[in-house]
Amino acid sequence: MISENVDITGFTTFGIPVKTKYFAEYSSVKELERIMRTAEYQQSEVLHIGGGSNLLFVNDFNGLILHSAIKERTIYKKNDDTVYLIAGAGENWADLVRFSVDNNLSGLENLSEIPGEAGASAIQNVGAYGVEAGDLIFKVECYDRLAHKVVTFSAEECKFGYRDSFFKHEGRGRYYVLRVCFKLRPDTIARNLDYGPLKTLAERLGHAPSIREVSDEVTQIRDEKLPDPQRIGSAGSFFKNPVVRRKYYEAEILKRCAEVPCYDLPDDKVKIPAGWLIEHAGLKGCFIGGAQVYTKQCLVIINKGNATGESVAALCRHIQLTVHKKFGIWLQPEVNFIDTAVHVEILGSGTSKGVPEPACQCDVCTSSDSHDKRLRASALIRTHGMTLLIDPSADFREQALRSKIFDIDAALITHQHYDHVGGIDDLRPYCTNKKMPLFVTESVNEDLHRRLDYCFREHNYPGVPGFEMHVIDDLPFYFNGLKIIPIKVMHASLPIVGYRIGDFAYITDAKTIPEEQYEKLQGVKVLVLNALRKTPHFSHLTLQEALDVIERIKPECAYLTHICHDMGLHAEVSPTLPPHVKLAYDGLRFTVN
Repeated sequence: MISENVDITGFTTFGIPVKTKYFAEYSSVKELERIMRTAEYQQSEVLHIGGGSNLLFVNDFNGLILHSAIKERTIYKKNDDTVYLIAGAGENWADLVRFSVDNNLSGLENLSEIPGEAGASAIQNVGAYGVEAGDLIFKVECYDRLAHKVVTFSAEECKFGYRDSFFKHEGRGRYYVLRVCFKLRPDTIARNLDYGPLKTLAERLGHAPSIREVSDEVTQIRDEKLPDPQRIGSAGSFFKNPVVRRKYYEAEILKRCAEVPCYDLPDDKVKIPAGWLIEHAGLKGCFIGGAQVYTKQCLVIINKGNATGESVAALCRHIQLTVHKKFGIWLQPEVNFIDTAVHVEILGSGTSKGVPEPACQCDVCTSSDSHDKRLRASALIRTHGMTLLIDPSADFREQALRSKIFDIDAALITHQHYDHVGGIDDLRPYCTNKKMPLFVTESVNEDLHRRLDYCFREHNYPGVPGFEMHVIDDLPFYFNGLKIIPIKVMHASLPIVGYRIGDFAYITDAKTIPEEQYEKLQGVKVLVLNALRKTPHFSHLTLQEALDVIERIKPECAYLTHICHDMGLHAEVSPTLPPHVKLAYDGLRFTVN
């Protein structure tokens, strides 16, 4: 039922060699439930994939890959105007569209030859030539992995947006799509002809196009513009077309380049073609290793035959930086990066006053060693293609400039003390065209609404950072499919939150860790933990207390943070620590595999 050390290269369209520790395929709910009862499922990170047309495995997957083999096509006619086409999640999408055209069902023809499977159409809300799958989806049947039952979502409950859905956010990781029901029309009349080259199709044909003629036209266009994944590996469109506020487009983007095109959207926003930006940034044909910007369509990154996940990721980053520098736009990948490694950068390792402390002339504060220069405590996490900030410290502006942080997907807040949230207003550049998700406890949420009330008013003045507040407790939660485990610790009498992501955990400002929270730290490979100084403090762990906690948790490696000048010189304290324990320092980077 479950295979080990499986080559899953054939389950992706990039053609980059990749293996998974475990692999399982199911063709029914009963088979899925049997898989879910196995130790491999319960003790591993689980990733459910479809046809792999939107996946980039940066490295081998150290977990369980699940794949649906539910294949069925059912046509149910409701009346003369409506037909429902029900497809199993494992159905090949291109085949399904051809099936609908062959059976004179109109609606899906604009989506011809998109690679992938039917289940992914609901998750990704695939779209092309003026039509999105969400426009035609009636219901989506899923398996709820937490409630252990089959559930059904209406189109409205799926919250479809541009290349987006409920399943990519709060539903990600919880629901496995089993079947998708499409609401189509029983005729051959093509109705969606307002996009791109389809606008002139009727004139070129000399009559109103049929759904088959539209499907043929779309197929020909895709063949001319996009590489055949059977011959040239790619994931199709690699980046989303950026959507920005019209005011930003007019005031900032056009100021940099007056020729940047756009398409009007509701709510005073515009959509900008990412392919145009990439081409006009001089990146056509650009390559890193075996990864290259496709010369026929700059929105596509191809595998020239020897690409690796790392080379594609590096090219993606180069494109983002180049386009951002030229146009002031940060491109978001449409492709999902699968990278179970957790990449950590310590932005700040100091206490509330930092090191050196103002007006202090001690040996540490006057040290010339860069390891003794400590900004307020903060960390940056990069994993699964996302960038997460732990605490926008009071020094965040300086940290962001030093570390060249261009994009942040979300911020995880430990508690409301100023040294940990004083940089929230400095998140403005990352909220230009989106509301940044902030994960906070109820007490932090109330405090920020009171302290930063101008950020939460109904009608904010331009430039104010916008936030999407997510109130958490000490239960695990998911962000874009990434499981995050809050760890409740005590800062004297104040409850605060540490975080575990994969085999990495970050705890700062703790004095005690409740017994029941230690279970969440079992198996952690790398731990970042506060250790204020050697002498006692009423609300912070001392060096020895931190070492005692580390000895109990037994990580492979631990870094001490939130350090004040009383700890002593980095060069003198470091040799006294156990081999697997080190003093953190600003700019420290490490990876947890």
